[in-house]
Amino acid sequence: MERLLDGLESILDEIGNTEYEVEYSSGVLTLKLGEKGTYVINKQPPNKQIWLSSPVSGPKRYDYVKDRDDWIYVREHRSMGDLLNSELSDLLQRKIDLELRNVSTIDS
Repeated sequence: MERLLDGLESILDEIGNTEYEVEYSSGVLTLKLGEKGTYVINKQPPNKQIWLSSPVSGPKRYDYVKDRDDWIYVREHRSMGDLLNSELSDLLQRKIDLELRNVSTIDS
């Protein structure tokens, strides 16, 4: 979550839109993009999941898949990083790569 938070803060600083904000508190990361909507991402340690609510694609529950070393939405076989990169690239009209691969090496 820390790498995600740092990446989002850097992107929002580059954009400089005062309506955009990211915050992390009590295991919940909230990304506010003004009229474009709000993302909410939170850890669910008992379930070993990450829950994501997207203004574009709706709610999803990601499970850690060890052989891919990534958080995967099993219904679509898509990683959380891929979804966020794609949706944020479209919403922010710039190429976004949050570098959320090899998640076991990322500090939570």
